[in-house]
Amino acid sequence: MPRTIKNVKNTVRSKKVSKKVSRGAESNKTLLAYWEAKVFLWPKPGGTIWYAQLQHEGRRQKFSLRTPIRHVAAAHARDVYLTLVNQGWDEALQQLKPERVQISRATIGDLIGEVKATADVPPKTLEGYSVAVRKIVADAFKIEGGRDKFDYRSGGRQRWIERVHAVKLAALTPAVVQKWKRDFLARAGDDSIKIRAAKISANSFLRRAKSLFAPRATKHLSIQLPSPLPFEGVAFEKRQSMRYRSTIDVEKLTKAAHAELAASNPPAFIAFLLALGAGLRRIEIDRLEWRAFRWNENAIRIEPTRFFNVKTEHSIGDVPVDPELMSIMRGYQARARSNFVIESPNLPRARATFENYRAQHVFERLSEWLRTQGVTAPKPIHELRKEFGSMVNRKHGLSAAKDLLRHADISITASHYIHLPRQATSGLGELIKIEDDRKIIRPGRISDTSAPAYGEQK
Repeated sequence: MPRTIKNVKNTVRSKKVSKKVSRGAESNKTLLAYWEAKVFLWPKPGGTIWYAQLQHEGRRQKFSLRTPIRHVAAAHARDVYLTLVNQGWDEALQQLKPERVQISRATIGDLIGEVKATADVPPKTLEGYSVAVRKIVADAFKIEGGRDKFDYRSGGRQRWIERVHAVKLAALTPAVVQKWKRDFLARAGDDSIKIRAAKISANSFLRRAKSLFAPRATKHLSIQLPSPLPFEGVAFEKRQSMRYRSTIDVEKLTKAAHAELAASNPPAFIAFLLALGAGLRRIEIDRLEWRAFRWNENAIRIEPTRFFNVKTEHSIGDVPVDPELMSIMRGYQARARSNFVIESPNLPRARATFENYRAQHVFERLSEWLRTQGVTAPKPIHELRKEFGSMVNRKHGLSAAKDLLRHADISITASHYIHLPRQATSGLGELIKIEDDRKIIRPGRISDTSAPAYGEQK
């Protein structure tokens, strides 16, 4: 008899057995009858063997029971299930897949270490992925660090990281990640502003953490990832609008900077001019050298140097600036004592995996001053770059703003960096325009010799 017909008969027989299972056996997973109804056939080269699908703590996997005999498979499935419930996935995998014990024991630290050693992803980018994964794992498994997790000098930070990295990779299931997301959002309470900020942050953490499990990062791993992947099926929150809305009076702010910063803190004033007048990023200002100035062309050239690597290839380019700004910068250049535009005793850390600034003290001082001037954004200096983009857009259009901001995609410019108040109105003003001096419009009352006031009869 052909094998396919046998498979059909076995499947029919399996359904008959399922119908005969008593109501007690349907819910009692310690009985063989329950598992005889649950195991199923799966064609394999060289024969047909029985399989079972086990689920526990939000994780579900299909396993070969390595036998063509149904009642033997049912007994094996029951034993493994009891092991799974009482001792966890590691021990269950030991029984079902002894050759994959090493895989099941892999930790979060093993994954991060291997990805950093094998993936063709920039170190700073990978560190961003790792930070997001550690955040989710620490929150989900209640690994509190307190102040120690910020202690870089005495080892507190490293001890906290080791505790997070010790969590088994298999323990980070989609159910765990989903619960983390819901708990993270719940902490925002009923405040709509906090809820909106929480959704933006949750999406950021999820997107970066998920990237650590993407093929680009994991294709050369020696360990095997769990199935399903931790972020599989976990939905992002609806994207919140990140459109820039200006609160800056550029003329007033520039006059204040010239009056207060130019004399008291020239490095902060230079950083202010480069951010608002040229739209440079903070790292670009930090590593900018005088040789980048094209004095005769009124432009600043942004390109890779010994101490600076561009964010993307689109970041490379010449930024035209106003002649007046170039004149001020030429005066500072004549008195310069360093190759760097912003002078600092600190040297750049070219291989750092975190965002470090040699002129951090200058940026802190400038940010503090900007807040006193009403620039309340979380990143006040970056707010100046957005205002620069908005000014260019108003004068020369969106495409010019995209080019000067050196974005790869114009949608980024439009969505995040441009404030253009809409001037269109309904046109109602023309309809209520009063040409007769006898018609006077006052708040809450209309006085007219030919029309009654609101609520009155003529």
